[in-house]
Amino acid sequence: MYPVDLHMHTVASTHAYSTLQDYISEAKRKGIKLFAITDHGPDMADAPHHWHFINMRIWPRLVDGVGILRGIEANIKNREGEIDCSGPMLGSLDLIIAGFHEPVFAPQDEAAHTEAMIATMASGYAHIISHPGNPKYPVDIPAIAQAAAKYNVALEINNSSFVHSRKGSEANCRAIAAAVRDAGGWVALGSDSHTAFSLGDFTECRKVLDDVNFPEDRILNVTPRRLLDFLEARGMPAIAEFADF
Repeated sequence: MYPVDLHMHTVASTHAYSTLQDYISEAKRKGIKLFAITDHGPDMADAPHHWHFINMRIWPRLVDGVGILRGIEANIKNREGEIDCSGPMLGSLDLIIAGFHEPVFAPQDEAAHTEAMIATMASGYAHIISHPGNPKYPVDIPAIAQAAAKYNVALEINNSSFVHSRKGSEANCRAIAAAVRDAGGWVALGSDSHTAFSLGDFTECRKVLDDVNFPEDRILNVTPRRLLDFLEARGMPAIAEFADF
């Protein structure tokens, strides 16, 4: 459906089951041009050590014509918006997603969740907020959409939220998509794959976007260049190997 997938996990997050090579093979088979590996930040119990993220610099940029982005799904740690991605990790990564996960930030109330999410966006480190429609973490949806537009942060519509995890997300995600549409912000689509088989599956995301007539020109996944331009606008360096994307 789209040639870019921005959220997936490998065996480095030990509750996932595919390798980097598995994702490359599946991307080539499906026509995915660019994807981001985003294993969990090190504050999660089964996450890789921070050296895993620093050492991503050894990865090739392109394999068989498929582009690979070095990413993380960091954890929002507190109401101040601190995430578990800092120091030399920041210099090794192309894409930083950040979100709530119960082992790191236990659910509180709407005010706390909203404050923490907006503080994370304001910090300037996160490019995308993962699964903001999680019903366990209610937020002030208009407020987070307006903050996302202000800080040029994309809010994710997460396909796994509708089929495997975070059940009951549909209404929140529909409201988030509508609020982002009205605020003029970006959405990012993520399969949140924990096996390579679901790479690039945005079937349920597409239903949500269609329900609110979300504009195609505000979806980061439509082309690799759109996503890369977004990251460069956020201050990330241009990646020479992707110049033709």
